[in-house]
Amino acid sequence: MKNHNFAADLLSAAADRLAAPFLTDDDGTTNTYGSFYDQVRSHAGALLEAGAAPGDRVLVQVEKSTDAVALYVACLWAGAVHVPLNPSFTAEERSYFVDDAAPSVVVVDPANATEPAWLTLAADGTGSLTDRAAALGPASCHEPIARDATDLAAILYTSGTTGRPKGAALTHEGLHDNAHGLHGAWHFDGDDHLLHALPIFHVHGLFVALHCAMLSAIPVRFYRRFDPATTIADFSFGTVFMGVPTHYSRLCGSGHLSPARCTDMRLFTCGSAPLTEGAFEEFAELSGHRICERYGMSETGITVSNPYDGDRIAGTIGYPLPGVEARIVDETGTDVPPGDVGVLAIRSRQVMREYWGRPDATAESYIADGWFITGDVGAMATDGRLTLQGRASDMIISGGENVYPKEIELVLDEIDGIRESAVIGVPDTDFGEQVVAVLVCDTDPVTENQIRPHLDAALARFKHPRRFEYLESLPRNAMGKVQKSQLRERYAAGA
Repeated sequence: MKNHNFAADLLSAAADRLAAPFLTDDDGTTNTYGSFYDQVRSHAGALLEAGAAPGDRVLVQVEKSTDAVALYVACLWAGAVHVPLNPSFTAEERSYFVDDAAPSVVVVDPANATEPAWLTLAADGTGSLTDRAAALGPASCHEPIARDATDLAAILYTSGTTGRPKGAALTHEGLHDNAHGLHGAWHFDGDDHLLHALPIFHVHGLFVALHCAMLSAIPVRFYRRFDPATTIADFSFGTVFMGVPTHYSRLCGSGHLSPARCTDMRLFTCGSAPLTEGAFEEFAELSGHRICERYGMSETGITVSNPYDGDRIAGTIGYPLPGVEARIVDETGTDVPPGDVGVLAIRSRQVMREYWGRPDATAESYIADGWFITGDVGAMATDGRLTLQGRASDMIISGGENVYPKEIELVLDEIDGIRESAVIGVPDTDFGEQVVAVLVCDTDPVTENQIRPHLDAALARFKHPRRFEYLESLPRNAMGKVQKSQLRERYAAGA
């Protein structure tokens, strides 16, 4: 009987390259794939000894480190369910996740070990987990524990922009399908070298970047902190960089980026938050590369990508990946005509099995025949290319008309002097909601009189913002997504 544990798949991919380098840390320390998997075996044994039976949750809140990567794979290896948390969460925030996930084992930074039974892992690799693992050695759990395809591998908590965070429960089968789909779609092979600047408590850095690298057993330059100058210097030996819009903004603003420095790079991808068309074009001009935007979410993994070979069109997310079906539907679940706006629905084996402990939320997220409703509003062209307008929860209903913030933001972001924008709806006694634009400007605020002609030329009057507010920067979460709920709360009082 086949072992569907995804850790076994990762190990198999490295079987002929165990002596090859894997993770190179900021201090220049490099482990090989062989030494990494020995560390995984030891860590898995320590988790089992600490009480993590197959199927149990292991909650992890530690800083980014090469040891934390080994801990993630060790969770899979031991048959446990990896539950990563943002290391910046407070003790009060962490208590919610501990209560919800009900983990058998908790691993935290030593400074946060408020319970004596918790294991610890510091950024430098020291801690009680490491001590246990060293005492046990690799023989303590030599092979990945057998799991079924639909057994849980990880629970990733959504960012909780509305209500309390929900845990997206992902299966071994789902991780396998998404990893192999991306690995093939983005043409990874044994000659690649990944530059890893992402956090590892989220889909992007933990799954997308690391899985693609590990399936080819290639070297990974592992940055604990992102520094544009260092990253650009490393373009001389790297081939792939995955980032969020903030990374690309800082690369462009560094003064060091040029096509000559990017000669050996073959792929830049961007996700976790929308990339503006202006940022896309600026990076293309300065680097000589067109960024490959893709789309995904905690509940589904990466499901859509611009093509590796073919047009990468700014403002679009591309086409469904192999093994993924996509539709644009209305509120009844009926397909809308090509080009019309609706909600994106996805069907794939890589979609989550459930929201952990939330059968009500799980049921609400699906329509007939296993289609998952993403909550993202967009349109599909006749050739299948997808473009998003924003979250359904961000849609504004003003005077009975549906207003999609992304459409307005695209116009605002093209105006000279506006660096970025966020459009929100706030309560209005007359219209139900009024449209408010929150702007970040390069220097002096761009005035309403300067903005109105651009809106008049591009948008129907009911879509025009009634108010303009100005900030030095937009509030974002750890993955760079604008926190519109914070903006709505801030500006509702002035409606």
